[in-house]
Amino acid sequence: MQERIFSIDSEEKFNEVCLEVYHYQKVNCPVYGKYVDLLGKAKTDINHYTQIPFLPIDFFKTQQILAEGHQAEITFTSSGTTGMVTSQHQVADLSWYEKSFRSCFQRFYGEVENIAVLALLPSYLERSGSSLIYMVDDLIEGSQHPSSGYFLYNHEDLCSTLLELKKSGTKTLLIGVTYALLDFCEQYQVDFSNLMVMETGGMKGKRKEMIREELHRILTKGFGVEKIHSEYGMTELLSQGYSFGDGIFRTPPWMKVLMRDTNDPLSLIEHGKTGAINVIDLANYYSCSFIATQDLGKLHEEGSFEILGRFDNSDIRGCNLLVQ
Repeated sequence: MQERIFSIDSEEKFNEVCLEVYHYQKVNCPVYGKYVDLLGKAKTDINHYTQIPFLPIDFFKTQQILAEGHQAEITFTSSGTTGMVTSQHQVADLSWYEKSFRSCFQRFYGEVENIAVLALLPSYLERSGSSLIYMVDDLIEGSQHPSSGYFLYNHEDLCSTLLELKKSGTKTLLIGVTYALLDFCEQYQVDFSNLMVMETGGMKGKRKEMIREELHRILTKGFGVEKIHSEYGMTELLSQGYSFGDGIFRTPPWMKVLMRDTNDPLSLIEHGKTGAINVIDLANYYSCSFIATQDLGKLHEEGSFEILGRFDNSDIRGCNLLVQ
C-alpha cells in the first residue's frame, strides 16, 4: 500500500486509494470506526473522498489513534504551555513518515544533498517528541553539507555562516520558528537574495502574534529576499504542505485539503469561501488519514490553499499559527 500511496498521479487514483484507506481505517482503527458508526455513516455508500467523515483533531489529545495489531515505533507530541493537554501521534511505522517528508521535500525543493540546511528552532529543540525536529534532523544528515546544522541562540554564528554560503553561491535553506527568525532580524541584516527562508509558524508565547503580511515584510527586509517560504504541518500529520510565498500552500499528491462549513462541520464548502480545514493525509495509514483541524482557510480551484487563522477556542499549538 505504501508504494501505491506515494505513486498517486491523478485525481482518479487519489480517489481510488483514498476509499481503500478509508475502509481499512474504519475497520482497523477502533476510535475512527466508532466515530464513523456514531455518525451513522457506517452503512452509507461512500464512493468519493468528499463523502468520507473527518475525525476531529482533538481526539489525538484523549484517544489512542492507532490501528489494531500495531504498536507505536515512535510517539510524536505537540507543543503546548504548562498544564495544556497536548496531542500524541503514535506512529506504527517510521518508514511512512520518512518516505513522506523526503519525497515531498524533493518534489518541492529538489535533492537535499545539493542544499545547505540551516535550522533555527530553539523551542522545538528544547523539548522531546517533535516531528519537525525528526524531519529536520534527517534533512541535515541528508544534506551532507559541512555548514548544515542547528543554531540554537548563536545568531552571530548563523550570520557568519549565511554570509559564507552566500559568497560561495551555495543553495541554502534556513528553517526557523517565527519568533526566532524575528529575533535574528533584530540583530542582523543579511542581504542574501537567493536564500530560501522557511518559517514554520508560531510565536510559542515568546512574542505577540502578527499578521502574515507584516511578518513577511520584516523577514524579507532582514534577509534580503523577495518571498518567505512556509511549511504547513502538525503533529497529527505525516505530510506537509509548502508555500513559496504569499501564504499560498500546495500539497503532494497523497495529501489534500478540503474546507468544511464552520456552522455545519459535516458539510464541505465551495472553492473561494472561508471555512475550516479538513486534511486528507494518506501517509497516516496506521492512524487516521481524515482529520478535521481547527485551522481556518480558503481553498483555490487548483487545490492550493491559504491559512487565515484558527478557531478562537483552539489551543495555540503546531506549525503555522499566523493570524491573517
